[in-house]
Amino acid sequence: MTVERAVAHARVIVVGDGVAGAAACVALAQAGLEPLWLVREGPDSRGANADPVGESLSPAAIPVLEEMGLGAILDSPRHRASQVTFSAWGSDALMERNAFLHLEGPGRVIDRRFFEAQLHEAADAVATRLIGEIDQMRPRDDGGWSLMLAGGDAVTADFLIDATGRAADLGRRLGVFERVDQLVAATAFLVQRDLDVEPTRATLIEAVAQGWWYATLLPDGRLALAFFSDPDLLPKNLSRDPDAWRDLLRRSIYVGRWVDDAGFAVETPPRLVSAGTARLQVPCIATSSGSGWAAIGDAAVAFDPLSSHGLTTALWTASRAGAAAAKWLAGDHEHLAAYARSVDAGFAGFLRQRDAIYGRERRFRDHPFWRRRLR
Repeated sequence: MTVERAVAHARVIVVGDGVAGAAACVALAQAGLEPLWLVREGPDSRGANADPVGESLSPAAIPVLEEMGLGAILDSPRHRASQVTFSAWGSDALMERNAFLHLEGPGRVIDRRFFEAQLHEAADAVATRLIGEIDQMRPRDDGGWSLMLAGGDAVTADFLIDATGRAADLGRRLGVFERVDQLVAATAFLVQRDLDVEPTRATLIEAVAQGWWYATLLPDGRLALAFFSDPDLLPKNLSRDPDAWRDLLRRSIYVGRWVDDAGFAVETPPRLVSAGTARLQVPCIATSSGSGWAAIGDAAVAFDPLSSHGLTTALWTASRAGAAAAKWLAGDHEHLAAYARSVDAGFAGFLRQRDAIYGRERRFRDHPFWRRRLR
């Protein structure tokens, strides 16, 4: 349900309308709470060319969705099983990895916009949606939070959940946001010119001197294409000049060949988005007055996309923080502390994994991008 004006009080307010925010609303409802869901804009406010980035859903995310009663959303033909991944990493040879060989089965290549719409529908069924944003916030002396919205409405809450993505709108006000690297992604969604060619239904990852490429065929036939590097290593005019984008693509061995052979059109420059590893040093807070708060998804910890952990992290943190918030409101504060420890442990484990994966690529060890990541 969407309301025009803020309600006077909510037990829990979820701020942010992405995957994490919608999933948190569902998790809170499972715990017996009806959240107020504060979002900046409506679900269809993005332009047609601003598709959200992130199409890979790892197998680890599927049981989290099932726990929240959302497993059936992946049955839609708008999503497909991720059966095959090819990679050229650490060698010029192209290696194949088949999901059949993994006990957990395949992940999914999702229609990201549709996936978010599915989660929004589930969240709207259990939460009260309010369009607006927080102007001022402060902890109340008797516990909970007092919020002033940009339009002048005031609302109080017993617990806040920050699901505002890498912006961490609430977390940056309450804690220190630590950035590990400056990785950015140049992203585009390519449409086939030659429909007589059947593109390979696969994902391709390729390391090159300046960074690395990711490409995957979406269920709707478009090719999701991304190049990851550091801002100072990208061509200066990349986001404005299609020729610079095509030139960068020609420097690859396999990704450029896939684009050409399948007849995908490279007609517009890419969009640049942040993709670096970052985190809040403290992913949840209990103030001295007893005001509870937690960050989830990228607002708590944002991973290098090489891990394919982004969507899984959004869903997992939403599920666990939602349960911890319910326990907090019932007087049990240990679950919130355990949530913080789990996020910290996951971040430390990811850093070890990231170092190991980047460490496998030694062909370009003398190039700046790889020197910054090799230990």
